[in-house]
Amino acid sequence: MSTATLIVLILAIAAIVLAAIVIYQREKTRKLKVKFGPEYDRLVQQEGSARRGEAILESRQKRVEKFNIRPLTREDSDRFAAEWRTAQERFVDDPRRAVADADRLINEALRLRGYPVGDFDQQAADLSVEHARVVEDYRSAHKVAMEDERGQATTEDMRLAMQHYRNLFEHVLGTHVVQYEEVRR
Repeated sequence: MSTATLIVLILAIAAIVLAAIVIYQREKTRKLKVKFGPEYDRLVQQEGSARRGEAILESRQKRVEKFNIRPLTREDSDRFAAEWRTAQERFVDDPRRAVADADRLINEALRLRGYPVGDFDQQAADLSVEHARVVEDYRSAHKVAMEDERGQATTEDMRLAMQHYRNLFEHVLGTHVVQYEEVRR
């Protein structure tokens, strides 16, 4: 085999390997975008790099794989739904307590499902692995709950927080919870 043929062969193999790497990377990116949706975009923007954002998302997946995430029992799900209805009903007379109850309920439901609780940012990151489409609801609602503790949330903020919590709550429970308007009928 001549030197020129060998060089062409090496270049062809290198081009095939490079193409395979590019295709693999694109497919990995596509899968992460599909799985994480808006969370992918948020994290890539926050990190300023798709590569760093994707590395974080992959590490989240590996972390959450170690958890024993399980569905709630029917009894627990029914109990949470009943407590949720009570929190919604309470909103009219005591919006602050309703938001605090919603924050407490979602954390308790997450704990029972097997998510570690404690640091909010880590909890939201963990939650994004299985509930990427609603994790922003969690961040928004929790922010209002924290603002309310400092006396900085309006009633409208708290109303929106309750909507965010309800959306998240339904995903975590895996069921529709009755809205306050439905309870009054």
